[in-house]
Amino acid sequence: MDEKIVVPLDGSKVGEAALPYVEDIVLKLSPEVKTEVVLLQVLAPASIPTVTGRTPDATPYTVQELEKTEKKAMEYLNQTGEALRSKGVTVTAKVAVGDAAEQIVKVAEEIDANLIAMSTHGRSGLSRWAFGSVTDKGLRREGRIPIAMMKAPR
Repeated sequence: MDEKIVVPLDGSKVGEAALPYVEDIVLKLSPEVKTEVVLLQVLAPASIPTVTGRTPDATPYTVQELEKTEKKAMEYLNQTGEALRSKGVTVTAKVAVGDAAEQIVKVAEEIDANLIAMSTHGRSGLSRWAFGSVTDKGLRREGRIPIAMMKAPR
């Protein structure tokens, strides 16, 4: 039986807080269970805010800018995955572009993942409302893939 775990990462230490838990899960599984950990980084929509005249506008990234950003994200994911790889875990890196919560669920469904494992800042109340929460949006979506949330240490 094959297992796939998607771990969304945003490049921060808070985002990486889920990795030790995922490693623990994978290493405790039976050796007969082949597990793939998919490290995923979702890039913001492909445009940058600009001001033209008196109204804000969005200028699309050039192909070169988008390729450079995707390459940098892949390098980060591959480097971050080395600790798991060194323990014999199969790690794949993926980059998506769009709304983070939507893309996480979309990628997980496309690869037929068994679990989405992500960390959370642990915000509540006004700060959660003001900053939003990719984890919260992911939890409230319709889908069949369970989400494991790990609170990042402060």
